[in-house]
Amino acid sequence: MTALADAARRLAAVSDTPRLDAELLLAHALGLSREAMLLAGTRGDAPPAFEHFVARRLAHEPLAYITGRRAFWTIELLVTPDVLVPRADSETLLEAAVAHFGAAGPARILDLGTGSGALLLAALAQWPDATGLGVDASAAAVAVAAANAAALGLARRAEMRVGGWEWAGDGGFDLVLCNPPYIATDVALPADVLREPAGALWAGADGLDAYRALAPHLRLPPGGLACFEIGHDQGRSAAALFAAEGWHPRVVPDLGGRDRALVLSHVAAFSLGKGRSSH
Repeated sequence: MTALADAARRLAAVSDTPRLDAELLLAHALGLSREAMLLAGTRGDAPPAFEHFVARRLAHEPLAYITGRRAFWTIELLVTPDVLVPRADSETLLEAAVAHFGAAGPARILDLGTGSGALLLAALAQWPDATGLGVDASAAAVAVAAANAAALGLARRAEMRVGGWEWAGDGGFDLVLCNPPYIATDVALPADVLREPAGALWAGADGLDAYRALAPHLRLPPGGLACFEIGHDQGRSAAALFAAEGWHPRVVPDLGGRDRALVLSHVAAFSLGKGRSSH
């Protein structure tokens, strides 16, 4: 199909994966999965909607907002402009949690800043006996997360509510997951990323404001684990904020070898004389 090749050529100006983008947009226009489309072949004319979708992508609209879907871990999620686009790098947090809990898994999971519900719902899909709570300051994001829980058949095990970082201090969750905003205000971001919710991106002059708010509140039960996503250059600076509160943080890299997760557990904690005996 010449339209597919032409779209891939044009999309190279805005995407690092132009052929993949073009295929996903064509599949969306055809009402098929990409796999089904490729199996069926791409001969014939492209539907009129395809050019409309390509134009939106050329205007730097994130691919997931155009298709309305994003694969993450073992699940697929509804994605709207009200939530951050789930990214594979965030799966580093789940990998760390699986390494800690194994097949048995945690009983209760908290997802702070849940957005689409990606981390919580992926964890619940991983551990069928677990239940959890996703909180977000955005009511619109909570609605998306609730819709995803229902679509995945997880609504009975996943509660979604409007809330903030104060939930980190609840202490009743075996696993705390969090992908907070961590971009410094002077960082230049790609145009498509700037289309995502500002509240999920920016975190003050040094990108550490969310960690400053979270570190003093965090509580875990014995055997519990907390996993926070961090920027690639924040391993030391974010870890220092939690170390100052009596935690012994461990930095875990993503598949690209970049710092990606800050992991804290009850058994690894130590006291700095601040009375954090509940760790």
